[in-house]
Amino acid sequence: MSTSPLLSVEDLSVAFRQGGRETLAVDRISFQIARGETLAIVGESGSGKSVTALSILKLLNYPAAHHPSGKVMFNGRDLGQDLIAADEDAMRKVRGNDITMVFQEPMTSLNPLHTIQRQIGEILELHKGLRGDRARARTLELLALVGIRDAESRLDAYPHQLSGGQRQRVMIAMALANEPDLLIADEPTTALDVTVQAQILALLKELQGRLGMAILFITHDLGIVRRIADRVCVMLKGKIVEQGPVAEIFDQPQHDYTRRLLAAEPKGRPAPVPDAAATLLEAGPMKIWFPIKSGFLRRTTGHVKAVDGISIRVREGETLGVVGESGSGKTTLGLAILRLISSEGPIVFLGDRIDGLASAAVRPKRKDLQVVFQDPYGSLSPRMSVAEIVAEGLTVQQSGLSYGQRREIVARALSDVGLDPSAMDRYPHEFSGGQRQRIAIARAMALDPKFVVLDEPTSALDMSVQAQIVELLRDLQARRKLGYLFISHDLKVVRALSHRVVVMQHGKVVEEGPAEEIFARPREAYTQALLAAALNLEPVGVAAVSN
Repeated sequence: MSTSPLLSVEDLSVAFRQGGRETLAVDRISFQIARGETLAIVGESGSGKSVTALSILKLLNYPAAHHPSGKVMFNGRDLGQDLIAADEDAMRKVRGNDITMVFQEPMTSLNPLHTIQRQIGEILELHKGLRGDRARARTLELLALVGIRDAESRLDAYPHQLSGGQRQRVMIAMALANEPDLLIADEPTTALDVTVQAQILALLKELQGRLGMAILFITHDLGIVRRIADRVCVMLKGKIVEQGPVAEIFDQPQHDYTRRLLAAEPKGRPAPVPDAAATLLEAGPMKIWFPIKSGFLRRTTGHVKAVDGISIRVREGETLGVVGESGSGKTTLGLAILRLISSEGPIVFLGDRIDGLASAAVRPKRKDLQVVFQDPYGSLSPRMSVAEIVAEGLTVQQSGLSYGQRREIVARALSDVGLDPSAMDRYPHEFSGGQRQRIAIARAMALDPKFVVLDEPTSALDMSVQAQIVELLRDLQARRKLGYLFISHDLKVVRALSHRVVVMQHGKVVEEGPAEEIFARPREAYTQALLAAALNLEPVGVAAVSN
């Protein structure tokens, strides 16, 4: 590893101007990254991690954002230069070639109108001059590298046809296409299940060793930091409060905040479900097959069996955890239960069949059937304030409420999820990824539902906030007798929140039972591989299961 830094951030500050006020998001931070080194930046949502990363590539909203101080010196393939002072022409040569970035939310980063092949091919043509068969071959190679199963069949897919984890893997493939000097990875494994996390981390380390690539890794998962990073910076309220070698920071943290971060993880177990608890929802056996069409006439040549004969039951005050790899059918199952996509098979909610109802007949039941989506930014309207977003369901379902009453309910919902009610008139882009996820949870809870599908509700949250959200969800469940369908790849959170667990693979249930039994004595090899990957983040023995 070279001793001269590839990237040197010196006394960098980032401020935002809005409405005559100036807010300092990053306050005089300094760090260096050597060639071939991995530096992790950790800290709570809103601490300035992503703003720091975006500043390096000058991707902030200028001139609303500006730099009161600092330099970002990059010693890339061209002569060394201060990226903060570089003009747009110089930055175009750096972005996507010398420095690439994997963003936190792939659905907002991928073009919804272009196929996967076109989006990766565009990068290969622009930077490498590859076209036609050469570009196609390289695209297949990249997709295979990041663990996309049956990559050739995915070339003509659009982003909405992929699972959240598959979209994230496409983003990583695009970032690695030009073999950059520096890869900035902003929560690159957020949407991935634990087995694919292990593969992606191993892949990044292997590519780093082969290419001499440096990695700036932004994450809230301290287990990943210990696994992949050489050094770590801990950020709090825009400042770096501690930095050093990973082993030193983990074993002998000096700052109180670092110690709190290391101690923070979801703890405890959910309250037991009373034996007499009524059944809220019962569904199945359910079948959701998507046709595969090919040829000039687009004839159906096969089916993707997203959900294939699954049955579930959730009682009052109970959480059913659903785990499995990305693409196993977890989210599809949740959407079908909510009648947001079509399915075959009975769905009974509060004693009534809802699977055969028309949309208009289902609408009154939406108050009791709520969802928190995996991608908070994609599910929050950028044109609506937080108050309008959280109150939208109230406007439809409780039209008799006054403006003041709605504001009061919104304020209470935001407080419940750890957000300052005074921020309710701000817009989603003014919040961090974790804060946006909390807004999505507040929107669901504002209607006081009976059953909630939680699709990766903690995936964008740092460890300390994860623990708070788990406590919040458990408290809400105990007070309101809520039923949850909890979809997640984070098995520590699943264990802390779930009473029972269903393990899915390729649209089928491979194992189910009480959560403690599944975690303590998994019977199936696939479940054992999931648990091993979650505990150790080691790819050994996992690739065969996932491919």
